[in-house]
Amino acid sequence: MADKILAVKGMNDILPPASAHWEWLEDKLRTLMNGYAYRNVRTPIVEPTGLFVRGLGEVTDIVEKEMYSFEDRLNGEALTLRPEATAGVVRAAVENNLLYDGPRRLYYMGPMFRHERPQRGRYRQFHQVGAEALGFAGPDVDAELIFLACDLWAQLGLTGVTLELNSLGQVSERQTHRAALIDYLSANESLLDEEAKRRLHTNPLRILDTKNPAMQDLVNAAPKLMDYLGEASLAHFNGLRAILDDAGVAYTINPRLVRGMDYYNLSVFEFVTQDLGSQGTICAGGRYDGLIEQIGGKPAPAVGWALGVERLLELLKEQQRLPEQPAPDVFVVVPSAQAALHAARACRLLRQAGARVQMHAGTALGQGSMKSQFKRADGSGAAWAVILGEAELADGQVACKSLRVNQEQIMLPLGDLGTWWQRTSQADAA
Repeated sequence: MADKILAVKGMNDILPPASAHWEWLEDKLRTLMNGYAYRNVRTPIVEPTGLFVRGLGEVTDIVEKEMYSFEDRLNGEALTLRPEATAGVVRAAVENNLLYDGPRRLYYMGPMFRHERPQRGRYRQFHQVGAEALGFAGPDVDAELIFLACDLWAQLGLTGVTLELNSLGQVSERQTHRAALIDYLSANESLLDEEAKRRLHTNPLRILDTKNPAMQDLVNAAPKLMDYLGEASLAHFNGLRAILDDAGVAYTINPRLVRGMDYYNLSVFEFVTQDLGSQGTICAGGRYDGLIEQIGGKPAPAVGWALGVERLLELLKEQQRLPEQPAPDVFVVVPSAQAALHAARACRLLRQAGARVQMHAGTALGQGSMKSQFKRADGSGAAWAVILGEAELADGQVACKSLRVNQEQIMLPLGDLGTWWQRTSQADAA
């Protein structure tokens, strides 16, 4: 026997029954996105490596350490499995001139890839859902995206999800703050860990996001970017806060909140939970007004967020908010090989009437006694069993037996199964 070929570590199969929870959550998200007039966009999983180097920043962790990049063996082109989707969505908008007649609200769903140490809620292939508003400049659309996420938490019944806000200002303001931050950290270089020393002159803002307990007092006392913001940046941030305050959306200003990509400016935000340990961020985003021009389009503002599907499902599981697995409505019991000839017709009639139907298979090969089929029917969770007995079929009849309520059994013509199910389901709904 050949050795088993296993999945790549950190790239997981999604199998029943867990896959039903993914479908349920995706349906919720699609409905919510449509309610906010966000339209679906689907971009390639593989993009030119230069898209992420230019868009995310050469000295970000993603570009330096986490991307799955390779050379196309046919033409030598440098390609990368997408580590995030915003850059690809912006590339698609520029390439296809999506903003020619005005702003666009877009959303996406799909897998992303980063070479990280797999842990709970953090995998090498992971899935994100994101909302991107391209061409909108005001804080009202920043707030709209936050409302969208808040509505999702409410619809899912989640509790304990808190919102953190910050402003990264504009490039010139960050440069002034960056110089002050480097001076401060350099004066305390003996207190920096190796990762912070590596970032000191390349991406010092990311040092503020350190999880090293020994550095917390140091970064808490560091110069705050908020103190370097100009009038326009403060006006945008205060405008966002005013809209959230008016809507009663609670938030905390976190001056240490930064993002892992260089394209962000002005408002940034994260939704976090204490129920997932160190992987507590379930949704994050902000404004990225320079990215469209950076990727080759005409200058245009933009803002968006992405949420991690695996982390969100983990949180739903932790808070016991996942729905029970859907059961079939009807289990078709097939007592004999002769009855198997009629089973396909019975199932089609029921499915065409809207029923979820599971049929016992293998009877034509002599598999499955009546006792074992009824045991399986009961275990399936179906509300009804449809029994194709030989005597009944000889008269063109089938038996419909309730498995859950009063064990009633009725006889009806095989051809009337669809009409029977429609009446039954309508009565149950009433």
